[in-house]
Amino acid sequence: MTDVMDKNTALKSALEKIRQVVPEELIHENEPMSSHTSFRIGGPAGALVTPENEEELAAVLRICAAEPGLEYMLIGNGSNFLVADEGYPGIFIKLGGDFSSVSVEQENAGENGEYTLVRAGAAKLLSSVSTFLTERGLAGFEFASGIPGSIGGAVFMNAGAYGGEMKDLVVSVRLMRPDGSEIIELSGEEMQFGYRHSMVEESGMIVLSALLCLGHDDREEIAARVKELQEKRNAKQPVNYPSAGSTFKRPVGGYAAALIDEAGLKGYRIGGAMVSEKHAGFVINAGGATAEDVLAVMRHVRKTVYENSGITLEPEVRLIGCSLQ
Repeated sequence: MTDVMDKNTALKSALEKIRQVVPEELIHENEPMSSHTSFRIGGPAGALVTPENEEELAAVLRICAAEPGLEYMLIGNGSNFLVADEGYPGIFIKLGGDFSSVSVEQENAGENGEYTLVRAGAAKLLSSVSTFLTERGLAGFEFASGIPGSIGGAVFMNAGAYGGEMKDLVVSVRLMRPDGSEIIELSGEEMQFGYRHSMVEESGMIVLSALLCLGHDDREEIAARVKELQEKRNAKQPVNYPSAGSTFKRPVGGYAAALIDEAGLKGYRIGGAMVSEKHAGFVINAGGATAEDVLAVMRHVRKTVYENSGITLEPEVRLIGCSLQ
């Protein structure tokens, strides 16, 4: 009880200070996270704060970092989050305003003008970036066009699909330290991109924007490739149900979906959570699922796949306030 009281006191103190630097309409207390995650699941956050520029973000981070016992973290488009039914006792920070920009930074760069550099804000949706690039005949981003996330989240986890990954395009990333004290720019190499991973995960750095390198091609050709990939995604994935995308990471020497399918788990259901019958790699919210429903399905899948193959699946979805243990 004392721990809960301490967290509530820290939250109240932080919000009083945040109100001095962020407009009231950008602060939402007891905000249901089911409204901010693609799973449509999650209890209330202590508060959701939406800074609209780097100055507001730095101020919010400084306040949060200085408040003893306060939990806080960044949330992007919420497309890779499972938030506990009990919610989150601290502050979720969701970027808005200036962080939703996208612009051409250097056109026809390179010795022969063979590429163009584009700056995309962390809050900009990948689908919107894809539209911006397609309209300008800029190629290479097609693989990401259907990924339901933001630039920040995509950089955080080196998102990829259909043979492409963010690391293939990222020239550099503008980052803010987790306490708001400094802004730095790291090269793609310094980002230490790996499979569904970057250095952001360990460092706690906040992605502000990414500089992307795109090639040139005919607009119609790019649009056709985007359409083809979208059709593939719609045909193979349960896009008509809320989910967090691929539930488990691809294990060494195999594919999570194939292992789950081989274990006979398609259609396995607990409460409102179910292993998709269309794509075994997805646990979906088939209707009224709770976080505990999803976790129970994930636990059963891990246990059964291990018994069947000897491989332990690791979650790709980020678990906030909940655990598979």
